[in-house]
Amino acid sequence: MTTLLNRRTLALASMLLLGACTVGPDYHKSDVASASHWHRGLADAESRPVESPADPQWWTIYRDPVLTALERQVASANLDLRASAYRLAESIAERRIASAAQFPHVEGNASYARERASTNGILGLLGTLERAGAGDVASGAQGFGPVAVPGTVGNPSFNLPQYGMSASWEVDLWGHVRRQVEAANAAVRATQDMQRDVLVSLMAETAQDYLDLRGVQAQIAIVNRNIDIARHSVSLTSLRFAQGASTQLDVADSRGQLSEFQSRLPILRSQEVHLINALSFLAAREPGALRAQLGTPAPIPPVPDAVPVGLPSELAERRPDIRMAEEQLHVATASIGVAVADFFPRVTLSGSLDVQALQFSGLGSWASRQYGFGPTMTLPLFEGGRLTGQLRLRRAQQKEAAINLQRTILKAWQEIDDAMADFSAAQQQRDRLKETVAQNETAVRLAQQQYVQGASDFLNVLTLQNALLASQNQLVQATTAVSVSVARLYRALGGGWEVRYPVATARRAGQGARQG
Repeated sequence: MTTLLNRRTLALASMLLLGACTVGPDYHKSDVASASHWHRGLADAESRPVESPADPQWWTIYRDPVLTALERQVASANLDLRASAYRLAESIAERRIASAAQFPHVEGNASYARERASTNGILGLLGTLERAGAGDVASGAQGFGPVAVPGTVGNPSFNLPQYGMSASWEVDLWGHVRRQVEAANAAVRATQDMQRDVLVSLMAETAQDYLDLRGVQAQIAIVNRNIDIARHSVSLTSLRFAQGASTQLDVADSRGQLSEFQSRLPILRSQEVHLINALSFLAAREPGALRAQLGTPAPIPPVPDAVPVGLPSELAERRPDIRMAEEQLHVATASIGVAVADFFPRVTLSGSLDVQALQFSGLGSWASRQYGFGPTMTLPLFEGGRLTGQLRLRRAQQKEAAINLQRTILKAWQEIDDAMADFSAAQQQRDRLKETVAQNETAVRLAQQQYVQGASDFLNVLTLQNALLASQNQLVQATTAVSVSVARLYRALGGGWEVRYPVATARRAGQGARQG
């Protein structure tokens, strides 16, 4: 009999599996629109983007060992990146939880109880065939009933040891579980892309802060040189005043200019401190921890003549935020299937096998077994609109995710086009400022000679020196902007070609995702 029931159960399960289907819309990867070419920059620019593969460690194009070492420090220690690795681990764990519903749930159980049945309770309806002593009742040889024990004492206490196992498995007829697993897989991939987006942003932010630091240090050097020139002017005007060749006005003007130049240093020094602190924070270090490494001034790293940017058609492969938005749309689409499946019947196969006896010695007897198995079907009849509202919610979320994907793609193209335009404009500005600085240096030198010869007043010298300092600062800022624009360009491009996690914890989490 048992064998026959088992065969029927297996046959029923096979029929249910063969008839299973997956409801809800299937997800199809979106076709990401791509431009035919990048932004057309200056034809005669010294440095130009080229459509060749980019190195994932794109910051090496600056050929600055200090920057390369700093990027490595940030990649291995940054707290945001380490936190993103744990978010990935959380997503992998959630996927495992969702996947567990595909398999049967089996559990073992064991219990012991000392019980006493009420003579006046429901068991009193069972009755007994004849009077029996307490020992016979407790041994299981006699049933309970109002005449089991004479008098008002009632039924005796008894032991009830039991052990066994039970199993249940939901037959995924409509793809309820399969859609949940599909959504969980897409969520893991979205979290991986989010982690890479954090990495790309950090690498670009580190490079930008470093380049800005070198630019500020260059401005400090320029101000110091102009302070030396201003001190020389104070000495010169003081000497000429002592000789009667100039007035007290020239001396006051020269000293005022010296003070004005000196007043610029505290602000620049403060900017230097802020940038070193920002880089220290990115490397998960205390403020000022990188002073010894970064405090010594160094030239602004130049960019090469050719900056590899890859092909426009590969933008979706490079931008992690686009891939993340794509996977979020996948999650939303799969969630619709889960909501649709909730409208259909759910079938669960369950069974249990237990051994129960009134005496411990009877637990080893096959006659003490009890079992039960069979399918259970549940069908939602009235939910007060909950299922309908949930389905509408999932469909609205899918439409929102589709719009977000479209917005992310357009924003990516805008950022890339802006970055390339800034790259071209910064080079054009830098080249013009080089000529401006050269002419201002010549003008200052000639004005100083004319002042010494008495052919010009000192006001002309002051005006030209101020103009020279302003143009020198603008040149430094433009030179910095050229290098920074490349870092922003790579940030807009999504880094290099490959997905590479230089952080140990993130790499292990990523491997776990691929193996899961």
